[in-house]
Amino acid sequence: ARPAGPAPDRALRACPSGHVRRARCASPTLSATEEPMSQGPISYKPTDGLSYDPSEPKYWDRAGLDEEVTRAFEICHGCRMCFKFCDAFPDLFALIDKKHDGDVTKLSRAEIGGVMDKCFQCKLCEVQCPYTPRDKHEFQLDFPKLVHRYKALEAKEHGTSLGDKFLGDPDLTGKLARASLGVANAMNRVKLHRWFMEKVLGIHRDKLLPEFAGESFEGWAEGAGKLAKEPAGEVVLFQTCYVQHNEPQIGKDTVEVLEHNEVKVDCAAGLRCCGMPAWEHGDLETLRKNARANLDVLTPFVDRGAKVLAINPTCSMMLRREWPHLLEGTDRERAERLAAAVMDPSEFLWSIRREPRFKGEFKSSPGGHVAYHAPCHLRAQAVGFKGRDLIKKIPGVQVTSVTECCGHDGTYAMRVDGFEASQRIGKKAFEGMQAPDAATWVTDCPLAALQFEQHAGTRP
Repeated sequence: ARPAGPAPDRALRACPSGHVRRARCASPTLSATEEPMSQGPISYKPTDGLSYDPSEPKYWDRAGLDEEVTRAFEICHGCRMCFKFCDAFPDLFALIDKKHDGDVTKLSRAEIGGVMDKCFQCKLCEVQCPYTPRDKHEFQLDFPKLVHRYKALEAKEHGTSLGDKFLGDPDLTGKLARASLGVANAMNRVKLHRWFMEKVLGIHRDKLLPEFAGESFEGWAEGAGKLAKEPAGEVVLFQTCYVQHNEPQIGKDTVEVLEHNEVKVDCAAGLRCCGMPAWEHGDLETLRKNARANLDVLTPFVDRGAKVLAINPTCSMMLRREWPHLLEGTDRERAERLAAAVMDPSEFLWSIRREPRFKGEFKSSPGGHVAYHAPCHLRAQAVGFKGRDLIKKIPGVQVTSVTECCGHDGTYAMRVDGFEASQRIGKKAFEGMQAPDAATWVTDCPLAALQFEQHAGTRP
């Protein structure tokens, strides 16, 4: 109901969330036919410029993108359900409320860019939002994909920075570091070198960076006779670029646990980064190049019926949810078949828990409370927290779950403009993990482990 008294576009209303703003307050039951009472009607229905598919020509149309940005900002400004996830939404609301008198159309292009830059693709707003394509809502709002579209168009028109290129190619970085025979790790602890990296690449001088391994996971797998010459196993491991270059031991442990549970594991040669570090900055070309190379390697395994186990939740999310709409032509068809085969390692182990081969007779236990952190990109896949559920099967263990974002979010916490903000955003997760009786910390995400080690004092 519209308030009586002042003209509607000047009336103050209280949202159900407690916010007070000009114009109409949206709610999860808002009709698409309702018009905002601020200056000029903005329909909540999708505009002709709606596109989340980069294979569509209109995806790259600036005018169509602008229409969708205005529509999305108006919906989010009215709803405000996602105020707590990152700085993008509080900044947007403050600009509209305090500077532009409730009129979303008055945001400048620089202000819009500032809001978009604050999104670090945790995906939690899409998980929370009731207006999404996933929910088959008529508004068809996917804020993270809208940001990706914005970044892709910016990259196409203006290119990407040196720092974006460096952080967007972890395979090249890993190979160069390995060729340095340990010098890269030593230099990352030298203050002068870190100052140089900050000025040239935009990597914050105080960020705890992962060590580079002297031998890659693939190198270990080849030496251990684990590389498959042809598909033969029940599962094939997508070890991820982090495990490949930084912590091969995670991959080794995964193979050991799977084989302990009588799972025939294949390791594959020639796998690349999933492309998320490049796509964060709108570099669709690199993502597609990496995805195509990975599909060439993985498709024979999938066609033979193997499950693809991706160790990092970000990578499993990319393979399962992002590639099928970011690729085109035959690559998209292959990506759709791959997506149906992708699983998290814990998800797969949970799926065989009732089979005789599952080894549930544990010979040791950490005992007491275990603090389990659920990564954002695992939540985005809506497959549950099977790592947590497996831990609960260990005798004498009680699990406390922490579902707040840790703030690392790909390369966001590494960058000058994200390092300090990531600490503030991750504060609730740090506090949740620091429960006095939690002697053991666990997370599915190795980058979250770095964030906890630096800012909460314990490495999961």
